[in-house]
Amino acid sequence: MFRSRLALLALLLSPFASISPAEAHGSHGGSGEALEAGDFDFTPILTIEGHGGFDNNLEDQPRHYALDGLFGGVFEWGLGNGGSFAIEAAIGPALVWGEAEHFYGKVHVDDHDDDHDDDQKDHDHHDDHDEDHGDHDDHEDDHDDDHGDHKGHDDHGHDTDFKRTDIKGFLQARYAPNDRLSFELSWNPYYVTKDQGEDIQGLKNELGAKAIWALGDGDVNFALGDGIEDLVNGVYLSVDHRQGWESDGMYVGNYTDPRVGLGFTFGGDEISLMIEAGPSFYVPGSYAGLDSRTDYAGEIELSVPVGDATLFLHWQHVYTWEDASGWGEGWQHHVGTGVTFTF
Repeated sequence: MFRSRLALLALLLSPFASISPAEAHGSHGGSGEALEAGDFDFTPILTIEGHGGFDNNLEDQPRHYALDGLFGGVFEWGLGNGGSFAIEAAIGPALVWGEAEHFYGKVHVDDHDDDHDDDQKDHDHHDDHDEDHGDHDDHEDDHDDDHGDHKGHDDHGHDTDFKRTDIKGFLQARYAPNDRLSFELSWNPYYVTKDQGEDIQGLKNELGAKAIWALGDGDVNFALGDGIEDLVNGVYLSVDHRQGWESDGMYVGNYTDPRVGLGFTFGGDEISLMIEAGPSFYVPGSYAGLDSRTDYAGEIELSVPVGDATLFLHWQHVYTWEDASGWGEGWQHHVGTGVTFTF
C-alpha cells in the first residue's frame, strides 16, 4: 500500500478528510453540505480505480498494478459550528498484476546469500574428501540450480502477469470540531488470497492517525473571480502517522509525514487540484536491518465532478537519499485514476 491512500474515498467524498477547496466545508460529504447539529446523513459509495506502483529505487525495480472495485458508505452526524463526526467503510476485490500492494518502505529481504554461504561451506567440505567426488558433482549441479533460481528472483520485479484477486478494505473514524480542523483514525486491511511469489496468504494491516488544519477558509475558485492573492485561503497543514504489517505478521515499519498543502478550484466544471509536500520520517522494522531516515514525500490530486460521479487522478511520490543493503537512493511512485459514484 503505497503511502496508504485507499481509492481516494476519504479525499473525494468525506468532509474534512483533506482540506482542499472542494472539501473544506464538507462539500463532498454525505449530504453535499455541512450538516446542522443533530442531523444525520448516509451516502452509499462505489469507487473503481486502476493504479500502479513503481519502486524505482530498488535494485530489481518491483512493480504492482491493480484494479479495485470498492463499495461502502459514509455515516455522518452534524455537530454544529460546521463540525461533524463521520465513519467511513468500504470493501471490495482487488485484481492484482505483479506484486500485491505493500506498506511503504518494505525491503525485499533475500536469504539467497545465506544459502550461498552454506553451500560454499559444503563445497569446501567436499574438497577435503576426494572419495566424495560424486556427491561433490551433485552439489555443484544443485548449486548451479540455485543460481538459476536467483536469476529468476532478480527478474521478479518485472513480472507483471495477472496473479489473482485479493480483498481490500477501509475503515475510518473522523472528528471535525469545526470547518478548519479534523482528526482521523483509520485501518486499511488487505487480504492476500494465496501464496504467490513473494506474497504470502494472509491479512496485511495498516493503522493510521492524521490531523489536518486549514489556515484559510478553503474557498478558492478561479472560475468565480479569485486571483493568485487568494491562494492563501487554500493552504492547509497536516500530520499523518502510519504503521504497517505484512500478511505473515512481520512489522514493516512506520512513518510520520508533516506536510504543507494547497488546494483550489478552477474551470466551469469546478475542477479541484490539491498539491502537498513535506519530509517523511521513516522508521523501518527490525527485519530490514536499516536505520531511521528522512525522505521527501508529496502528492498531487485532480478531481472533476460529473453529475453524481467524481473522476480523479492522483500521483504520490517519494524520494529517499538512503543507499543501503536492500534499499537504494531514488524515487518511488504510485499513480492511480478512477471514478467514484455516490447514490
